[in-house]
Amino acid sequence: MELTPRQRRAERRSRHENAVDMNLVSLIDVFTILIFFLLSSAGGVETLISPKSVKLPASESQTVPRESVVVTVSATDILVDGRLVASVSDVMRADAPVIASLKAELEQVAARQVVRQEKASQARRLTIMGDKDIPYSLLRKIMATGASANYADVSFAVRQRSAS
Repeated sequence: MELTPRQRRAERRSRHENAVDMNLVSLIDVFTILIFFLLSSAGGVETLISPKSVKLPASESQTVPRESVVVTVSATDILVDGRLVASVSDVMRADAPVIASLKAELEQVAARQVVRQEKASQARRLTIMGDKDIPYSLLRKIMATGASANYADVSFAVRQRSAS
């Protein structure tokens, strides 16, 4: 028995109606959340995380931090990118204007091979993250040591004061 064109169309339609429908609303929600997360985390703002032992001074500066070598100065220790290089008490007792162990560490960090040419300009940037109560003589020694290790671009990390 031959089917009419209308019956064939109805049969094909009934075969396709058994296919599982996919609910795209949930999938769209997941992609929206994923895109929101990627956009918010890919922002150009870099935040320096300060240790609890360092209380940064407050500032109204709007300049965002750049990627650089970070020298952390607490009340007791001097660290370069998280590695202990000197004790504050030893540095304060010494009469030398340059901190030898800090200079050696800064030169070692600068000697690391620059992978990309765009990063070459960042190799000699220095950010000093110093406690707000450190003496100026210690800060002067750290800046002199950075200058003697050819770090010309020196920045100070501060806590951004909220605008009121």
